[in-house]
Amino acid sequence: SLPIRFQEILQLTNEGLDQNFFTFSNLTMESEKYICIRETINDQQSVAIVELEAAQKVTKFPIGTEAAIMNPTQKILLVRIGNNLQLYDMNIRRKLKEHNSNESVVFLKWITSNTLAIVTTHSVYHWALEGNVAPTKMFDRNPNLSDTQIINYRADSTQQWLVLVGIAQRENRIVGAMQLYSVEKGGSQQFEGHAAAFANYTLPNATKPSILFTFAVRTPTASKIFLIEVGESTGFQKRAVDIFFPNESQNDFPVSLQISEKYGVVYMITKLGFLYLFDLLTGTTIYMNRISATTIFVSCAHNATSGIIGVNRNGQVLSVTVDETNIVPYLCNVLKNFDLAISISSRCKIPGSENLFTEQFNRFISAGQYKEAGQIAAQSPGGFLRSQQILQRLQLLPATQPGTPTPILQYLGAILELNKLNKIESIELSRIALQQNRPQLLEKLLGEDKIQCSEELGDLLRQIDPVKALQIYYRAEVKPKVVACLADSGQFEKIITYCSAVNYTPDWSYLLHNVIAVNPQNSVIFAQQLLNAKNGPLIDVNSIVEVFLQRAMIQEATSLLLDLLKENKPQDSELQTRVLEINLINGFPQVADAIMSNQVLTHYNKKQIGSLCERVGLCQRALECFTEFVDIQRAFHNALADPNVSAEYLVNRFTEFPLAITIDLLEDIIRTHPTPTNPLSQKAIQIVVQVATKFSEQLTSATLIKLFEKGECVHGLYFYLGQIVNFNSDPEVHFKYIEAAATVGQIKEVERICRESNYYDPERTKNLLKERRLPDQLPLIIVCDRFDFIEEMTRYLYDNSHLKYIEGYVQKVNPNNAPKVIGTLIDLVCNEDFIRNLLINFPTDACSVDELSNALELRGKLKLLLPWLENRVRENVTDSATHNSLAKIYIDCKNNAESFLQTNKFYDSLIVGKYCENSEPLLAVIAYKRGQCDKELIQITNTHSLYKQQARYLVERQESNLWAIVLDSNNEHRASLIEQVQMILPDCKTPEQLLIPVQSLMQAQLNDDLMKLLEKILFENSQFAGDCNLQKLLIFTAIKTAPSAVMNYVSRLNNFDAKEIATAAINAELFEVAFFIYKKNNLSILAIEVLLDNLHDIERAIDFAEQKNESILFAKLARAQLKEGSVREAINCFIRADEPDRYHEVIHACKENNLFEELIRYLQMCKRKSVRDTIIDSELIYSFARTEQFDELSNFINSASCSTGNVQSVADRCLNEHRYEAAKILYTNVSNFAKLALTLMRLKDFSGAIEAATKANNTRTWKELHWACVEAGDFRLAQVSGLHIIVQADELDELIRNYESQGYFDQLIVLLEAGICLERAHGGMFTELAILYSKYKSEKLLEHLKVFHARLNISKVLRAVERNHQWPELTFLQIHYEEFDNAISTMIKHPIDAWDKDLFKQIIVKAANLDTCYKAISFYFEEHPDLVNDLLLALLNRIDHVRVITLIKQLDRIQLAKPYLIAAQSKNIDVVNQTLNDLLIKEENYEALRVSIDTFDNFDPIALAQSIERHELLEFRRISALLFKKNQRWKQSIDISRSDNFWHDAMYTAAESRNQEISEELLTYFASNQRPDCFAACLYICYDSIRPDIALELAWRYKMIDFAMPFLIQLVSDVTTKLEALNTKVDKIKTTPNGVGGIIGVDGVASAMPMGSMILPPGSMVGAMLAIPGSVAPGIPGSLSALPRPFGI
Repeated sequence: SLPIRFQEILQLTNEGLDQNFFTFSNLTMESEKYICIRETINDQQSVAIVELEAAQKVTKFPIGTEAAIMNPTQKILLVRIGNNLQLYDMNIRRKLKEHNSNESVVFLKWITSNTLAIVTTHSVYHWALEGNVAPTKMFDRNPNLSDTQIINYRADSTQQWLVLVGIAQRENRIVGAMQLYSVEKGGSQQFEGHAAAFANYTLPNATKPSILFTFAVRTPTASKIFLIEVGESTGFQKRAVDIFFPNESQNDFPVSLQISEKYGVVYMITKLGFLYLFDLLTGTTIYMNRISATTIFVSCAHNATSGIIGVNRNGQVLSVTVDETNIVPYLCNVLKNFDLAISISSRCKIPGSENLFTEQFNRFISAGQYKEAGQIAAQSPGGFLRSQQILQRLQLLPATQPGTPTPILQYLGAILELNKLNKIESIELSRIALQQNRPQLLEKLLGEDKIQCSEELGDLLRQIDPVKALQIYYRAEVKPKVVACLADSGQFEKIITYCSAVNYTPDWSYLLHNVIAVNPQNSVIFAQQLLNAKNGPLIDVNSIVEVFLQRAMIQEATSLLLDLLKENKPQDSELQTRVLEINLINGFPQVADAIMSNQVLTHYNKKQIGSLCERVGLCQRALECFTEFVDIQRAFHNALADPNVSAEYLVNRFTEFPLAITIDLLEDIIRTHPTPTNPLSQKAIQIVVQVATKFSEQLTSATLIKLFEKGECVHGLYFYLGQIVNFNSDPEVHFKYIEAAATVGQIKEVERICRESNYYDPERTKNLLKERRLPDQLPLIIVCDRFDFIEEMTRYLYDNSHLKYIEGYVQKVNPNNAPKVIGTLIDLVCNEDFIRNLLINFPTDACSVDELSNALELRGKLKLLLPWLENRVRENVTDSATHNSLAKIYIDCKNNAESFLQTNKFYDSLIVGKYCENSEPLLAVIAYKRGQCDKELIQITNTHSLYKQQARYLVERQESNLWAIVLDSNNEHRASLIEQVQMILPDCKTPEQLLIPVQSLMQAQLNDDLMKLLEKILFENSQFAGDCNLQKLLIFTAIKTAPSAVMNYVSRLNNFDAKEIATAAINAELFEVAFFIYKKNNLSILAIEVLLDNLHDIERAIDFAEQKNESILFAKLARAQLKEGSVREAINCFIRADEPDRYHEVIHACKENNLFEELIRYLQMCKRKSVRDTIIDSELIYSFARTEQFDELSNFINSASCSTGNVQSVADRCLNEHRYEAAKILYTNVSNFAKLALTLMRLKDFSGAIEAATKANNTRTWKELHWACVEAGDFRLAQVSGLHIIVQADELDELIRNYESQGYFDQLIVLLEAGICLERAHGGMFTELAILYSKYKSEKLLEHLKVFHARLNISKVLRAVERNHQWPELTFLQIHYEEFDNAISTMIKHPIDAWDKDLFKQIIVKAANLDTCYKAISFYFEEHPDLVNDLLLALLNRIDHVRVITLIKQLDRIQLAKPYLIAAQSKNIDVVNQTLNDLLIKEENYEALRVSIDTFDNFDPIALAQSIERHELLEFRRISALLFKKNQRWKQSIDISRSDNFWHDAMYTAAESRNQEISEELLTYFASNQRPDCFAACLYICYDSIRPDIALELAWRYKMIDFAMPFLIQLVSDVTTKLEALNTKVDKIKTTPNGVGGIIGVDGVASAMPMGSMILPPGSMVGAMLAIPGSVAPGIPGSLSALPRPFGI
């Protein structure tokens, strides 16, 4: 297996691109996304953009340019035309920016997606894509590169290092030249080299990446690749490695370098297509082989695979990358370079290399190279070698030499050089350092962050160095123990900060009580810190307040609460109430008053505080607090009676009340003080009015009015409404104000409001004023006048004998309403003398005459108005109303009415006419005629049968619209009217009088009446008999209504327009009339057209044409004959008329009737008339061919007269009609070899056809010729023509279908086998040949696939192979198509044919679908159980271990999968741990189980402990006790240890629990069972958890005082130490001025004592007494001083 993956991504020729343009100057590729190709085809330039990742890969743009290059990441195209550079966004087809260079541009390169490098003849520039900044000059080119061809330009990621690469022909070889430039230093260096690249690579153990520069060079004497570091040094070692070139590649040289930062390798491609793979760190050659037969002239990084991608001259887009599956086996098995394999596997995190690391690790251990083994473990993937098992293994190894570090120290030291220690390594190293008394080593490692902090490590150090233990707990985030350490040292402020930072909550109450008891002043500060913590209070404030109150610290509590409540938040209402209550109850009302007055707190319990304020005499504050009406009512009346409370305050206080309370309180005040009888009531009403006015909008005026009325407070209501009436639009307010003013006697105010207000209800107000009967009627008159209650006012005043007010109103107040007043008086049967007196004294211009006359007319008293009207006429009044009234009076009195109507100019005709219609209709006609009241006049004349008057009026009126009305068909009087009109019209003297009636009759379509009228006028010698318009009107009318009379009219009349009349006749299908008119007026052309087009009488037309003997008539006749189908006769007429214009129709007719001889005659006439048209020559050629006049045909097409004929088209027609001889002559004439070949093929002249097809070189021609040869069975010629077809990809499918349908399988395969050897062979040919092999010659298929798989359409071949059940071939294709899942599935379904062990393992890791992996596992369990662990280990990092274990359990193969479970346990998955633990229990392997639970903690420890707590093996029960202990199941753990006599395990478990009850119970057990040795040991180990009185009591009861003596000595020592510390604190307090000292530290003395720190001198008798008897379990030491940690951990 090779260490690389090599594949062809795309074949550019398959995408329709020309191979001639696959050159360095025409094709560019800046990234794996785009390829840009400049093409020139048929002098047309274009740019093709190939999108490698798109479905539609190629897009072509018609752009003429000298260079084109795509942006590496965006669809942005750079084109160069001369020295002009333009950037285009190809998505939106818009130019982005442009630059004109002053120097010649020779090379372009995108160094990033945003920066373009421009290399000119003298300099190098960088041009940013963003912004409008011009290119920036970077450096000048070295003169040594002036004669070179620039082939590359590279920059590092920081763009601080740049290199320019060129090549030149020198000394018969290709010489490379480079210029390396430093931007920071501003200098450059020139040296020989062919290819270069930069990389950012982080070396092992380095803190920052190195900038590496790699370049390759081939000289006549050597070939090397150089690896050097540029910029700031990071320790990279410079390398110079020889490059091996084969003997046949003496002229080869490097052309491209690409560095994979992921794999740490260098790809190098040479001119001859060789690929080299080097290790980046050492320069070691990993692989070398030829991958392309032609030059890969352009390449770039393939980011998707961390490889390289390039294009060769054949158009293959090739990709190479490292094969992660094979690279490590290749390095080990082929190169035997294990160090390099480990290096690459470690830094690239390549899976599946665990065995390699394990073998190397074991090799170093066996050789005693522990440092090297540590380095291997540090580099192992996932750190799988850095486990507890490895440490235990190293602990058992002896030192190599005396005086040298132990193996485990060498191992850990090697890891420290490379990495940080993990948890178990850190604990082990710390234990060793403590044993060697080297705490400074731990301090150093902690400072360098080289060890992993954990709770176990902190526990190890806590007894020795609490400060460092605190650091370790803090880093390990063991929160309870961090707080415990801070508490031991008295750092309370740090506790708050820490707990807030880590979101941890300890027992704050205990801490706070201690601070308050010791230092009250600091306790306040501490309490504030607890309450003002960043994330909210840490303790309930009420608890703090209770403590302060218990100590009578009122001011401190108030101060604390006010500081806490300074933001005045609603949620603090209880605390606000508490602080006010404290001060009001405890005798500080002034403090509460100040707090409330300044509104420091506003969210307290108002009712509670209000009651307290009322109790202590703060009435105003009480009123502010109350919200219930009863409380407010009581407080308000108290405040009202209090002289110290101002009315202004009480009014303003209402702003704080809800509206409901405000209303109820106002009602209560009004009820209590309804009238202003005393000062208190006056003050109350004043307040009520002010409040009502102020809150009028909120309370609404309606509500307030009801309050006043309900309390019978009339004066209050009047004063309130007086304040708002001028600014209020409520009708009720205005009415109530009028009512109140009338009640209190304010008549002038009533009069003012009635006159000025626009809002009161007039009806209610009028009724109110009538009811109240005020002494002055002026308010009532004002209301009635304003709101038109005139009749009711007149009736009220007349009934109440107020005639003086009536007379005054009519004459002075509003004379315009006199008609209504007088009408009402008449209705009331008032004395007419009073009315006459009113009219006599009434001015003539005071009111409307119409209204006054109408009022009297309706009541039959119009004559009363005659004197007044005559007075107006005498005053020369001309208004129509006055004269209308006079006319009515004259008509009624029959006083010379007709004369008045005819002579008076001022009356209204319509009104007067209507008045006398029924009584005097003739007078009405006079009135209507005078006023031109058309509608009314027609109506009255129709009603009274006055038709003569109507007819005369219509003739005189001369109004068309009026005629239309009377002549309407719905008018029942129309006939009578027409009869009168016919009698009147003959008397008309002017045409105008005649015109309107005639037009009206026409419009009314009364044609019979119109014709009668016109006949009478035209044929009875009237003065209008010769009028042309009347003649035309008569004929048109006859055409419409009496066609039979038309011929008579046109023969008798002469003064009309012949063409117009004839056209109308033709439209009416009176063709004979039309022919007669045309013939009568010598219009011959129009006449023959009528015969031909309308009468369709060709015989009469022929006679008419012969009679007239005019050419134009024969032309007309020919067209008609042609249309009728008389083609020969038509051609004769056309020739007689010399008419060539209709040749299109003649040609068409001759074709349909097969009259080509006659057509030749006609077309020759056309040629004589010099008509030049392509169709004439073409049809003449075709006619010669059709009549087989080949000589005439040849002569004509070769003559000068055939200048416009389309010979090609005619030849095609002949070919389609099988007239091959004629087609041969014509195709030969136009040199159409393609069609000539087809024609000769039809004539069976195959040799001539091949010759013509060769000249034509046309695919379609070759196809037709090919199938003709196949049909003829000549497969030799068929192959010759077929090779020209199959190179066209679009034609291949059809050819294959036709061959297969005819059964020519072998011939088809031979044809394709010959075709794939052609230079123009494409992928479709290889694909179809593979499918044919699959169908018909399967033995050749696999060999074909192996050789040409890169050129196949694999997906298409896949389907064919699968259909034919060719499983090995199917697997091969699926793998090369990267359908690894399908390949695996195929192997599983068809294992006999397709399965291969190595191949299966190679591709299973590449499967995309994990379900495939699980199917493979099931397959291996069933078919290859011996290999299943090999498969599972290969998939270790991909599979779901829970699912796999479930599958294994279902198959009952747990024992078989043990190696897999051990390897998978490094993932620390609960199911894996549990399954392996169960398996180890089943195997009774307690050592492995102990290592498993110590190393991997992700399992259910309680369940495991319960499952083995009664195991028959002692070690399993001991493990159960350990698990119970770790999970704080102290009693269960102790019970197990006690039952198995593991006394020291039970003691340490009790000590670690720190539980007094458990420790004392164990101590009691030892005493009661007479185990004094264990009793003494338990007192020593559980010193902190046993109460001294219990220990003494048990020692005394069971006679073990001597064994308890060490405990008592230690106790006395501790007490003495505490007392001394306390005395020191007390002395310090005494010397402190304020008596405040560090009391807090007293309690910290004992807590600072580490567990078990009893003062025991070495070698003393007491120490000897504590020796544990030898009855303990095997392997446990017998001296406490040598005791290891519990359970041997």
